[in-house]
Amino acid sequence: MLWRQLKTPKVQIKKGGNMKKINIIFSSLLLAVSLLVTSVAQAKDIKIGVSFRMLSDVGYKHGELIQDTVAEWNSSGGINGKKVDLILYNDECKSEKGVANATKLAYQDNVHVIIGSSCSSVTLPMVPVISKAKVPQIIPHSTSSKITLTGSEWIFRVPVSSRFYKIVQAKFTAENAGTKIAHIYVPDQASMDFSKSMIAYVKDEYGVDPVYEAQAGEKETDFRSYLLKAKATNPDALVCSGLVDETVRCLVQSYEVGIPKSVARVANSVASKVEVPTNAGKAAVGVSYAAAFAASDTRPIAKKFVKHIKSRYGVVPGHDFSQMEDLLTMLKPALEKAEKQFSGDLASDRKAVRDSIAGITNFTGLASGPISFCAAGTPECRDGNRTPVMIEYTKGGKNWKTKVAGTVTFNASAGL
Repeated sequence: MLWRQLKTPKVQIKKGGNMKKINIIFSSLLLAVSLLVTSVAQAKDIKIGVSFRMLSDVGYKHGELIQDTVAEWNSSGGINGKKVDLILYNDECKSEKGVANATKLAYQDNVHVIIGSSCSSVTLPMVPVISKAKVPQIIPHSTSSKITLTGSEWIFRVPVSSRFYKIVQAKFTAENAGTKIAHIYVPDQASMDFSKSMIAYVKDEYGVDPVYEAQAGEKETDFRSYLLKAKATNPDALVCSGLVDETVRCLVQSYEVGIPKSVARVANSVASKVEVPTNAGKAAVGVSYAAAFAASDTRPIAKKFVKHIKSRYGVVPGHDFSQMEDLLTMLKPALEKAEKQFSGDLASDRKAVRDSIAGITNFTGLASGPISFCAAGTPECRDGNRTPVMIEYTKGGKNWKTKVAGTVTFNASAGL
């Protein structure tokens, strides 16, 4: 279409002229026109790149949520009249794929902003890539405190950092269940960080070491040997810290080895994923975890969101859905503000997006607390949500239910 709007350059050929020279000039003019067309095309659209975990049905529905939202933006005029191009990659929670996706999005797809990833073990190695490329990245799900401790000015986190989770979960468990705590965790970065941080907090605040601590093997499927050793310590609480499948197995097998119901079950924020109560069934009952959103939230905005997700995607949304929704809701006005400063130079436009996101303050959406960022590339500025909510499952299975135990808001430097 743009080619039709541009006239072919006219070249006058004089008798006796040098045809080779004319051909060179003509080719140069065509190249210039081609570069102009490419520049115009790039300036016309705003590109959003996505890399996150899509392994389960729910994971793919997170992708559908992004696609549907961007489609709605475009149908209502895009970003200040500009179309939004969405480039979506599945990193399968594998670090090497996340790094490859980030590299491609930054240098080949030339996106203005990257959304991702879900797994902390994927997001963390992506940080050096996006920082070197100087493309802003906004994180929907990864919670490891190490991500923002890198000090990158190009990273923003929507979910609650594990440095806040470790405090609220440790305090809640110690004061409501007891300080005799057994920990089983997997090699996943966020899972290890959750347990290690919780152990350190209980040691600092209550002077107590865990009664049992074990790191399971990678892709562990049988936790019973660890659970039997934990059972022998007669714990007040059992912490199962892992990814979805490991958490489910640990909870189910804890009952298989005879750990009584009176022992409190605790999980990291992955327990908010709908697969955990659905697949764990009765073993999910009584499990507590800290998150940023609960489907049992009675606020009008939360009830409306839950109804929409259930109707549109056929699932009850956990905080991964809510965090993606909040991310997209925040991102649109940030892009609208940034686009007004776009010059067509990708590096300059990316910086405008970064600075616009950094200017978000007191965003109130589905999260349990307001989300704010600021200019410095510090955890205080880039861990946007500081208010986890304590949740407990009251029913497991397909029609699982939860209750909200309460919320706690921390100052920006807590847990550092």
